[in-house]
Amino acid sequence: MTRKHKTTKPAAAKDPGTVLVPEQPGKTRERILADMAAAGRLANAHVMATFAKPAMGELSIGECMNALRDTSQAINGGDLSGAEAMLAAQAASLNAIFAETARRAAANMGEYLGATETYLRLALKAQAQCRATLETLAEIKNPPTVFARQANIAHGPQQVNNGVPAPAAPRADETDSMQTELLGASDGERLDTGKTNTGGRGNPALETVGTINRADDRRG
Repeated sequence: MTRKHKTTKPAAAKDPGTVLVPEQPGKTRERILADMAAAGRLANAHVMATFAKPAMGELSIGECMNALRDTSQAINGGDLSGAEAMLAAQAASLNAIFAETARRAAANMGEYLGATETYLRLALKAQAQCRATLETLAEIKNPPTVFARQANIAHGPQQVNNGVPAPAAPRADETDSMQTELLGASDGERLDTGKTNTGGRGNPALETVGTINRADDRRG
């Protein structure tokens, strides 16, 4: 008697474009998808899978999302080794682009000036991007020191005005104008100039005081 061997069907290949949506209590499927879109990982995972397809083949969008999640968690925890490695690789790639475009510019030198100029521009752009990438990497490794102004509040609250310009000194013409106003008329009156006014008959109280009699005996 022969026994029949059970044949198992091969598991269906998982669609790389399928994303498993985990259930969350109290949230609908639409809200979970909206949260995933707002976080940005879903869209960036799709972009990463699309642009990596020529070099790496079909990538699962779900696995790309998991990779982006792990990278974000590492950065939030203070681990920047992944970002540093990525920047170092990008700097090397940009340097390779610079070398190739510079070589092509040299190959067209003297015969095709238009192509030479185009390749030189591309080479210099790649060189500038390489330098900027290395500067960013250096800032991550050695962050710049920031000196901040602090207010001394040991004796109660104080108001600190950083960068407020001091009031400007009055100009010469403004000073002369102020002095003229102080010495000028104010409500129909003027300051005494020191001259003796001649008494008038219209107001006897203001007549000139007579000469005071002095002593007859004078010292010789």
